[in-house]
Amino acid sequence: MAIRKIVKRGNDALKKQCRPVDAFNKRLETLLGDLADTMYDAGGVGLAAPQVGILRRAVVVDVGDGLYELVNPVITERDGEQTDFEGCLSCPGVVGMETRPYRVTVQAQDRAGETFTVTAEGYLARAVCHELDHLDGRTIYESAERILTQEEFDKLLEQQKDAETDGE
Repeated sequence: MAIRKIVKRGNDALKKQCRPVDAFNKRLETLLGDLADTMYDAGGVGLAAPQVGILRRAVVVDVGDGLYELVNPVITERDGEQTDFEGCLSCPGVVGMETRPYRVTVQAQDRAGETFTVTAEGYLARAVCHELDHLDGRTIYESAERILTQEEFDKLLEQQKDAETDGE
């Protein structure tokens, strides 16, 4: 497969609603493979097709327990809540504070067009929700409760670490 260029904030592809995938063919297989290769190369945990300029409903996610390829994904159930900071490969240098469901059930299709359901919890649920936002034209700039520069975020982490050390 190939490493594709990740589009950055300001690119129109990140602002548009994606169309469903209707052809399950070699082109889709190539796209999914390229998304995974690009995500791994960039050190991310998820990547959506619009992040490489393709306005189709396809994402890949791997938070460390294996690769998920989700084509035409739809969240069918949400449960609980979690709030934490998230980064984005299309918005380098910033992190956003996001509140997401703790658990989501997603119905999607695989690269052959077969429908399946996956239930994700915790970090995986957060990553899936983040990538699905991209399919609807949203980045952390549209959805985050708070945006910090990477420098501000690193300083906040250091302060939290110091406070934990002081409390021991």
